[in-house]
Amino acid sequence: MKTRNLVAVAMSAFVLVGCAAEEADSPPLPYSLTDDAMGRYCGMNVLEHPGPKGQVILKQIPEPIWFSSARDTVAFTLLPEEPKEIAAIYVSDMGKAPTWEKPGADNWIDAKSAFYVVGSRLRGGMGAAEAVPFSSRQDALSFTERHGGQIVGFGNIPQDYVLGADGASPALTSFSEPTEASHD
Repeated sequence: MKTRNLVAVAMSAFVLVGCAAEEADSPPLPYSLTDDAMGRYCGMNVLEHPGPKGQVILKQIPEPIWFSSARDTVAFTLLPEEPKEIAAIYVSDMGKAPTWEKPGADNWIDAKSAFYVVGSRLRGGMGAAEAVPFSSRQDALSFTERHGGQIVGFGNIPQDYVLGADGASPALTSFSEPTEASHD
């Protein structure tokens, strides 16, 4: 009987340690967009700009860094002077956004799994070209039919599109489209 109890205690401890390790490896949940959100690069209220927004959560800082555009969010990850201890990156899912002007407070998706439309006619925060994120490839495709552009994955957004002055990229025809398998 004592052996059975010891085995049960040991298994319970193993499960608890496994759950704690799993929680530690899980990215933090996204924060709701509020009137207090100020853009990292523009220093202005994020809600004052149209188009998708973004937030980056660092491992050692329990609050988001806000961005007025998804493009600026991606730029943050590319700039060498920005912190690299990133716990999570979220962008607005524009397939679930009420409107372009009001992208939503809680429709966040993992930035690395999103389908992005680059080179569309719509402008994002601060009037710059935007990388418009969607959780669904079909929503991204519908957007391109209305507003132009091409669909790419997070890792295929060209640096010159994100870091360039106006987002113009002469290489729009060479983008590779993400596959459904990369978004499971």
